[in-house]
Amino acid sequence: MSDTTSPIAGRELAAVAQLRIVPRRFYGRWVAAAAILAVLAWLVSAFVEGDIAWPVVGQFFTAPAILSGLGNTLIMTVCAMALGVVLGVVFAIMYMSPNPVLRGVALFYIWFFRGTPLLLQLLIWFNLALVFPTIGIPGLFSWRTIDVIGPFMATLLGLGMNQGAYTAEVVRGGILSVDTGQTEAAKAIGMTRLTTLRRIVLPQAMRVIIPPVGNEVISMVKLTSVASVIQYAEILRNAQTIYYANARVIELLIVAAGWYLLVVTLLQIGQYFLERHFSKGRGGSRKQRAAAVEEEPA
Repeated sequence: MSDTTSPIAGRELAAVAQLRIVPRRFYGRWVAAAAILAVLAWLVSAFVEGDIAWPVVGQFFTAPAILSGLGNTLIMTVCAMALGVVLGVVFAIMYMSPNPVLRGVALFYIWFFRGTPLLLQLLIWFNLALVFPTIGIPGLFSWRTIDVIGPFMATLLGLGMNQGAYTAEVVRGGILSVDTGQTEAAKAIGMTRLTTLRRIVLPQAMRVIIPPVGNEVISMVKLTSVASVIQYAEILRNAQTIYYANARVIELLIVAAGWYLLVVTLLQIGQYFLERHFSKGRGGSRKQRAAAVEEEPA
């Protein structure tokens, strides 16, 4: 049987060997790429040929008012994130506390500040004097609320407390990612709950906490623009003030967009290196893993 079929099989193999290999054509990909390039070319042409005074963009890109607004944006980002991280850690610990009062307060805080729009919170803080004309301790000292909670303080409280509600959930997720056996071992050697949290749980939870918090920092840079409605002089507010005077609306908006993109790009680079730093000891880099495989004995 093999004698009769082998000549046939040989002829078939010879025929297959003579076939020409033709690469598969992905025409849909080429059509999609061409369409995307056409749209991009149209957008670039529209901005180049549109009624945009590009010299004005260059003139105001480093204008003192714009740089002042940029500084206020960065200051508010740092202050609001610092307040948000502190509140997030505190309320995450309260959320996981066995004390029902602490847990209830944390639940209400997270529920309220995550459930209401940020713009609404900023407006409430800015108009708090309508509810509390004065703040302080009765009989000792007091101040007029309108003097204490101006645009800067209202923005700080609004952004910081709103951020704290989201950071609390991030921190709680990071704490839950740590194996419970480690906390039990810490209790066995006599560590208190707070010492265990500070020295064992939080350092390990940083690997989980850092990436989303880094994203929140980048979001905070852009969220400061919302504060323009309560007259906080951040970069968008200052850009609006300028184009109200000279009517160069699109030029000043391009200036603001350029600075936002530049700051966010730098923060993304910093986030990359920060994440790589906290990922040490967890798989290492690709080169380190390859070296480890090569050194492993056969």
